[in-house]
Amino acid sequence: MAEATKKGAFTGSPIEPEVAQLLVDTLNLEIKPADIDPAKPLFREGLGLDSIDALEIALAISKRYGFQLRSDDKNNREIFASLRSLGNYIQQHRIR
Repeated sequence: MAEATKKGAFTGSPIEPEVAQLLVDTLNLEIKPADIDPAKPLFREGLGLDSIDALEIALAISKRYGFQLRSDDKNNREIFASLRSLGNYIQQHRIR
């Protein structure tokens, strides 16, 4: 069962707030980073992101953290499932 969170409660990896800020800045979202529920989906019913947003996020991650997310990676759905899963992936693979 997924860990219960309340709105704005970053309880996963310590990088979650930083990644939330990256999403807001990269996509020019009109919300505060703390308003992104780390367990909710980033795409469709969650934040409503699309494939172009995913490309922009991947580019920003590459620049900031020094590794690339490949568009043909079979795990992309899991990696981009939520802020929490994206943060965990970045935490494990970051170079800087």
